[in-house]
Amino acid sequence: MAAPRSLALWNCCGRRWSRAMRGCQLLGLRSSWPGAPLSARLLSQEKRATETHFGFETVSEEEKGGKVYQVFESVAKKYDVMNDMMSLGIHRLWKDLLIWKMHPLPGTQLLDVAGGTGDIAFRFLNYVQSQHQRKQKRQLRAQQSLSWEEIAKEYQNEEDSLGGSHVMVCDINKEMLKVGKQKALAQGYRAGLAWVLGDAEELPFDDDKFDIYTIAFGIRNVTHIDQALQEAHRVLKPGGRFLCLEFSQVNNPLISRLYDLYSFQVIPVLGEVIAGDWKSYQYLVESIRRFPSQEEFKEMIEDAGFHKVTYESLTSD
Repeated sequence: MAAPRSLALWNCCGRRWSRAMRGCQLLGLRSSWPGAPLSARLLSQEKRATETHFGFETVSEEEKGGKVYQVFESVAKKYDVMNDMMSLGIHRLWKDLLIWKMHPLPGTQLLDVAGGTGDIAFRFLNYVQSQHQRKQKRQLRAQQSLSWEEIAKEYQNEEDSLGGSHVMVCDINKEMLKVGKQKALAQGYRAGLAWVLGDAEELPFDDDKFDIYTIAFGIRNVTHIDQALQEAHRVLKPGGRFLCLEFSQVNNPLISRLYDLYSFQVIPVLGEVIAGDWKSYQYLVESIRRFPSQEEFKEMIEDAGFHKVTYESLTSD
C-alpha cells in the first residue's frame, strides 16, 4: 500500500559549518572528478553502482538519472495542464503560499532549482515588483516636489522595478527550461530572470551566492538528496534560506485509502489521456510514496548544515 501523503513546506535558514569543513565535505562529494586519487575514484564508482528505486523498478543510481530525465522530457509540454488536472488547480495556491512564506524583499537573489517551467520564478518577480512599487510610492509621497516627468521616469525603468532582485532558474532538463522560456516570453517576463541548465547535485554556481534557494516538487526526483541539500547549503549566503515544497506523510487512514485510489487508478489514466504517457505519471506517483518521512527529511536537512528547520503541513491530516 502506498504511504498516505500530504503537502509540506520545509523552511530552513542559517549556516552551521565553517568554510573549511564545508570544503572538505564537498571534496569528498566530488572525488570522482578527473585528477582525484585512485581510491576516491574507485569509491565513487562503487557508489554509482548502488541500486535505488525508479518508481516500482530497482535500478542503478547511474541509470536513475537518465530515466528521470526521460520522464520530464516526455511530460514537459503538458506539465502545467497535468498539474492543474491532478491537483484541481490547488498547486497554484500552494506555490502562492510558498512565496508568501518567503516574503522576499527588493534586492533578493533567488535560486529556484528544478523550476524549469518558471512557476516559482514568475511569482517571485511579481511579488518583489509589487514590494518595490509600494516602496517607490512611499518615497514619491515624501518627495512631492518631483515633476511628472521625474515620476514617470522612475516607473519606466524596467530593471529598477525589481529593486535589484534577480531569480536564477536552474533545471537539469532542457525541455522543461524550453517550456519555461516560452512562458516567460509570452507573459512578458524579461528583467531579473535567467535560465541555467544544471544538476541539483552539482550546481554550476560559486559559494555564498544566493539569499534564498527554493525547490518545489523536485527534490524527490534527485538521486542523492543529501548531496543536493549540501549543494544548496554551499551556494547560499551565510544566513540564507532553503525552502522546499514537497509531498510528505499523513496518518489519516481514510485519506490514505483515497490517496491510493486516486494516485494509482486516476493519475496514470490522466497522464495517458492528456499527455499520452501512462508510465511517466505512474513513476511520479510512486516517487511521492518513496520520499522520506518528515523526520527523516528534517534530519537530512540538518546534516547538510542548516539550522532553524521548520516544517508546516499545508493540508489537513
